[in-house]
Amino acid sequence: MTSASELQSGKGHRDENFPVASVLIAPKHRPAILAFYRFARAADDIADHPTATPEEKLRLLEEFRSSLAGESDAAELAVALREVQEVQGISAQHGLDLLEAFRRDVTVLRYPNWTALMDYCRYSAMPVGRFVLDVHGESQDTWPANDALCAALQVINHLQDCKKDHGALDRVYLPMDAMWAEGIGPEALMAKEASPALERVIKSLTRRTRTLLEQSRPFAGQISDARLALEVTVIQRLAEDLTEKLLRRDPLSERVHHSKLELLPLLMSATLRFFAERGRRKDGLHLAGHRP
Repeated sequence: MTSASELQSGKGHRDENFPVASVLIAPKHRPAILAFYRFARAADDIADHPTATPEEKLRLLEEFRSSLAGESDAAELAVALREVQEVQGISAQHGLDLLEAFRRDVTVLRYPNWTALMDYCRYSAMPVGRFVLDVHGESQDTWPANDALCAALQVINHLQDCKKDHGALDRVYLPMDAMWAEGIGPEALMAKEASPALERVIKSLTRRTRTLLEQSRPFAGQISDARLALEVTVIQRLAEDLTEKLLRRDPLSERVHHSKLELLPLLMSATLRFFAERGRRKDGLHLAGHRP
């Protein structure tokens, strides 16, 4: 019988497209975030394994669910996260929601429209940000902006990896109605380069993602913890740049990821934005509290 450890990719938090528990996060919060990441990474590796059967994947994901819910101790990383949540008083729902996304990765290979894709993101992406906010004791008033940013990050990842997802796992996250409207289907993703029709689909989805990023733009300013707010500003800036790349580059034939050389100016730009916006916020609070 296959075990979860046999299906692990070896990928770690430093291998992700966006920062995870970076040095910007206060050291006291990193262990909890890394516990959630390790749980998510292991479950994701199960769902994405190229040779494990759907039945094996669903059985292992159920072990993760039952362990996180306190019904068993079968999955070590789920038990570790459960203990962190119990100590910090954080709901298990974030991890349980994430497992629903991984179950869908095993059982749902196509998404009919944008609404269905956003419902998937509700489980695959939004719980990650919500967990981090809960670790920091932030208000749930930040959730709408968090959800927009997390959904945008997920769609960016889908667009970057659209060829690989289809070729390796027969998964298509690009909404089918958008493809059909251009007279194409999933087979278009296997070409050496995007056809004009597929290029229009990708750019249309990228523009919708840019709208999500417009909705998430105020997010950092809503966060009380300055270090977390800076990390969110960095992530927002990286995501904005990737959408611009997706409007110019073909993910089937070109790299649509940041190189190390590209990261430094983007980090500087994000830092300048953070301090400028934080300064405006302080000035606004000062003026609001001023009594002539």
